[in-house]
Amino acid sequence: VSAEYMGAAPGQPNPAERMMDELCNKARSGTMRGLSFPRGYTISATDIFEYHDPVDGSVASNQGVRIHFTDRSRLIFRLSGTGSSGATVRIYMERVQSPGMVDPSMDSKEECRELSYIALKLSDLEGFTGRTSPTVIT
Repeated sequence: VSAEYMGAAPGQPNPAERMMDELCNKARSGTMRGLSFPRGYTISATDIFEYHDPVDGSVASNQGVRIHFTDRSRLIFRLSGTGSSGATVRIYMERVQSPGMVDPSMDSKEECRELSYIALKLSDLEGFTGRTSPTVIT
Protein backbone atom coordinates (compact mmCIF):
# COMPACT_ATOMS: atom_id res chain seq x y z
CA VAL A 1 0.00 0.00 0.00
CA SER A 2 1.29 3.47 -0.74
CA ALA A 3 0.12 6.87 0.46
CA GLU A 4 1.05 10.09 -1.31
CA TYR A 5 0.97 13.51 0.32
CA MET A 6 1.09 15.85 -2.69
CA GLY A 7 1.91 19.54 -2.51
CA ALA A 8 3.19 19.09 1.02
CA ALA A 9 3.56 22.68 2.26
CA PRO A 10 5.86 24.64 -0.01
CA GLY A 11 8.26 27.02 1.67
CA GLN A 12 11.91 27.84 2.08
CA PRO A 13 13.34 25.56 3.21
CA ASN A 14 10.75 23.06 2.10
CA PRO A 15 9.03 21.45 5.14
CA ALA A 16 8.82 18.04 3.40
CA GLU A 17 12.57 18.17 2.72
CA ARG A 18 13.20 19.06 6.38
CA MET A 19 11.06 16.10 7.45
CA MET A 20 13.03 13.75 5.19
CA ASP A 21 16.35 15.20 6.44
CA GLU A 22 15.27 14.52 10.02
CA LEU A 23 14.14 10.99 9.15
CA CYS A 24 17.45 10.35 7.33
CA ASN A 25 19.38 11.54 10.38
CA LYS A 26 17.43 9.17 12.62
CA ALA A 27 17.95 6.29 10.17
CA ARG A 28 21.71 6.91 9.93
CA SER A 29 22.14 7.24 13.69
CA GLY A 30 20.31 3.99 14.46
CA THR A 31 18.20 5.66 17.16
CA MET A 32 14.99 4.07 15.84
CA ARG A 33 16.32 0.50 16.14
CA GLY A 34 14.49 -1.38 18.88
CA LEU A 35 11.48 0.97 19.04
CA SER A 36 8.31 -1.05 19.62
CA PHE A 37 4.74 -0.28 18.64
CA PRO A 38 1.32 -1.91 19.18
CA ARG A 39 0.61 -5.28 17.55
CA GLY A 40 4.20 -6.42 17.90
CA TYR A 41 5.92 -4.08 15.45
CA THR A 42 9.56 -3.59 16.48
CA ILE A 43 12.11 -1.79 14.31
CA SER A 44 15.00 -4.08 13.45
CA ALA A 45 16.98 -1.85 11.07
CA THR A 46 16.92 1.42 9.15
CA ASP A 47 18.84 2.57 6.10
CA ILE A 48 19.07 5.12 3.32
CA PHE A 49 18.73 3.25 0.07
CA GLU A 50 20.44 3.62 -3.30
CA TYR A 51 19.29 2.57 -6.73
CA HIS A 52 21.79 0.59 -8.79
CA ASP A 53 20.91 0.71 -12.49
CA PRO A 54 21.42 -2.78 -13.93
CA VAL A 55 21.91 -1.45 -17.47
CA ASP A 56 24.51 1.32 -17.15
CA GLY A 57 25.77 0.60 -13.65
CA SER A 58 25.02 4.09 -12.37
CA VAL A 59 24.11 4.61 -8.72
CA ALA A 60 21.50 7.07 -7.47
CA SER A 61 22.12 7.79 -3.78
CA ASN A 62 19.72 9.06 -1.11
CA GLN A 63 16.60 7.64 -2.73
CA GLY A 64 14.64 7.36 0.51
CA VAL A 65 14.50 5.90 3.99
CA ARG A 66 13.68 2.26 4.70
CA ILE A 67 12.48 1.12 8.11
CA HIS A 68 12.53 -2.65 8.61
CA PHE A 69 10.57 -4.48 11.31
CA THR A 70 11.33 -7.79 13.00
CA ASP A 71 8.38 -9.48 11.24
CA ARG A 72 9.91 -8.45 7.84
CA SER A 73 7.32 -5.72 7.27
CA ARG A 74 8.74 -2.37 6.22
CA LEU A 75 8.09 1.30 5.55
CA ILE A 76 9.71 3.27 2.76
CA PHE A 77 9.69 7.08 2.62
CA ARG A 78 10.51 8.90 -0.64
CA LEU A 79 10.40 12.54 -1.63
CA SER A 80 9.84 13.93 -5.12
CA GLY A 81 8.87 17.17 -6.83
CA THR A 82 10.68 19.56 -4.52
CA GLY A 83 9.91 22.65 -6.63
CA SER A 84 8.16 25.85 -5.59
CA SER A 85 4.71 24.23 -5.59
CA GLY A 86 5.61 21.83 -2.82
CA ALA A 87 6.82 18.27 -2.66
CA THR A 88 5.20 14.86 -2.79
CA VAL A 89 6.00 12.57 0.11
CA ARG A 90 5.41 8.93 -0.73
CA ILE A 91 5.11 6.34 2.02
CA TYR A 92 5.13 2.68 0.98
CA MET A 93 3.87 0.15 3.52
CA GLU A 94 4.56 -3.57 3.22
CA ARG A 95 3.12 -5.93 5.79
CA VAL A 96 4.35 -9.51 5.88
CA GLN A 97 2.03 -12.27 7.05
CA SER A 98 2.97 -15.77 8.06
CA PRO A 99 1.81 -18.59 5.77
CA GLY A 100 -1.63 -19.74 6.76
CA MET A 101 -2.40 -16.40 8.43
CA VAL A 102 -3.46 -14.58 5.26
CA ASP A 103 -7.08 -13.46 5.24
CA PRO A 104 -8.01 -12.92 1.56
CA SER A 105 -11.15 -11.01 2.57
CA MET A 106 -9.10 -8.33 4.39
CA ASP A 107 -8.58 -5.09 2.49
CA SER A 108 -4.88 -4.27 2.02
CA LYS A 109 -5.41 -0.70 3.23
CA GLU A 110 -6.94 -2.04 6.42
CA GLU A 111 -4.06 -4.51 6.78
CA CYS A 112 -1.60 -1.59 6.72
CA ARG A 113 -3.52 0.75 9.04
CA GLU A 114 -1.10 0.17 11.93
CA LEU A 115 1.94 0.68 9.68
CA SER A 116 0.40 3.94 8.48
CA TYR A 117 0.03 5.10 12.09
CA ILE A 118 3.66 4.17 12.81
CA ALA A 119 4.86 5.98 9.67
CA LEU A 120 3.11 9.18 10.68
CA LYS A 121 4.45 8.97 14.25
CA LEU A 122 8.05 8.32 13.19
CA SER A 123 8.12 11.03 10.53
CA ASP A 124 5.91 13.67 12.21
CA LEU A 125 4.64 14.34 8.69
CA GLU A 126 1.69 16.39 9.93
CA GLY A 127 3.90 18.52 12.15
CA PHE A 128 6.34 19.27 9.33
CA THR A 129 3.94 19.64 6.40
CA GLY A 130 0.52 20.37 7.86
CA ARG A 131 -0.98 17.49 5.89
CA THR A 132 -3.48 15.41 7.89
CA SER A 133 -4.38 12.85 5.25
CA PRO A 134 -2.95 11.47 2.02
CA THR A 135 -3.95 12.83 -1.37
CA VAL A 136 -3.79 9.37 -2.96
CA ILE A 137 -3.82 5.86 -1.50
CA THR A 138 -3.07 2.90 -3.74
